[in-house]
Amino acid sequence: MKCFTSLCLALSLTTPVLAGAAEPESCKLVRFADVGWTDITVTTAMTRLLLGSLGYTSSAKRVTVPDTFKGMQDNKIDVFLGNWMPAQESELKAYTDAGSIETLRANLHGAKYTLAVPAYAYDAGLKSFADLAKYAKELDNKIYGIEPNNDGNNLIKKMIEQNTFGTGKFEVVESSEQKMLASVKRSEHLKQWIVFLGWAPHPMNTHFDMRYLEGGDEFFGPNLGGATVYTIARKNYAKECANVGTLLSNIEFSLKMENELMDTVVNQTANRRQASKEWLQANPQVLDTWLKGVTSRDGQPALAVIKAKLELAQ
Repeated sequence: MKCFTSLCLALSLTTPVLAGAAEPESCKLVRFADVGWTDITVTTAMTRLLLGSLGYTSSAKRVTVPDTFKGMQDNKIDVFLGNWMPAQESELKAYTDAGSIETLRANLHGAKYTLAVPAYAYDAGLKSFADLAKYAKELDNKIYGIEPNNDGNNLIKKMIEQNTFGTGKFEVVESSEQKMLASVKRSEHLKQWIVFLGWAPHPMNTHFDMRYLEGGDEFFGPNLGGATVYTIARKNYAKECANVGTLLSNIEFSLKMENELMDTVVNQTANRRQASKEWLQANPQVLDTWLKGVTSRDGQPALAVIKAKLELAQ
């Protein structure tokens, strides 16, 4: 169609730019990393639900944190919603310095990540990292972590290797989040002492009467391992896949939201996808921000598409 310059300019100023229309076909599949933590599993499920409703497909590969970063560098993983900082800072630095991984936004504020104990052990005197050696016998010289090569486990191992707080004879019990929590539950039932890697948000904070240990700033940072969680992507991903990049740059979670979703999933009252859908049905207002400037794959306004697909109030 031919048009005069002034008319073309007017049309260009009044016609919305559809980010999805400019994306290459390779952007249809969004590849996530899922390191197996319940919080990241549910936020990944929520994001995948939105993408699926917008016409994308997605995958979530179960890998460790180090393998996540390597996979992003090797163009095998696109997105990771679980970059806990500062705990992962030392592992991530080489990749960000090389430009192979880019930070898109902080998606959760107010998290924490450090060692914890049952309340009865805390009340009996185990209140800080400095008390660990004093109660080594009660703890059987063990600190319970999660999956091998996890950043938290590695921080504990560094503490032990350096014999900080007199912990040189301790060992890290590595398994998985689920097995660690099973050990905590069993110890609590038997009133046995245990020290384990704890974090918030997570239902463990309400399911167990637990306390976080003070004094671990050198390894986990101040404020009981106070943390911010970031969304990161492989190099140039948000630029190549601009529509998905806009969505990822918009999404921010809250402690309350994640606790609710995780509690539902952990208690198996709903699967991750159903829990995400039900939460959005109860809290549709978040989509006004999350979907700003986002379209479906075929260029339709994302908000209307999502509300129709997920049966949300219009």
